[in-house]
Amino acid sequence: MPYHHILVAVDLTEECDPVIHRARELSVSNGAKLSLVHIVEPMAMAFGGDVPMDLSQLQQQQFDQAKERLDRLIVKYPELSKEYSHLTYGQPRQEIHHLAKEQTCDLIVVGSHGRHGLALLLGSTANDVLHGAPCDVLAVRLVKS
Repeated sequence: MPYHHILVAVDLTEECDPVIHRARELSVSNGAKLSLVHIVEPMAMAFGGDVPMDLSQLQQQQFDQAKERLDRLIVKYPELSKEYSHLTYGQPRQEIHHLAKEQTCDLIVVGSHGRHGLALLLGSTANDVLHGAPCDVLAVRLVKS
């Protein structure tokens, strides 16, 4: 049975290129819509939630930088569009699952190579996304160069 809507989760570094390439191949071969998501984790989560200072300005800068990188990625890959690109705050697994359900995706594509490089989004998150996912999950193995 072919896939109809593929959600590719990226960390917006060059390491996400193989993940996008694989998702794009699957999109073309299945005639599927391709959506893109990047999750910006709240900075307080990185500090265990108990931060004695206001991080809102830094968090906004992080979000703005992610938006710029996402826009550049859309220019780099013409088959991606702003209409199907999502940038959100939150816990990656929860946000990816929520978006996959909301957008009726039948495949989630993530990158994985342990806890290196993509750790902010895809290190342990690749495994997290697999468990409890509302659809199939493909973990694209990323090889250290």
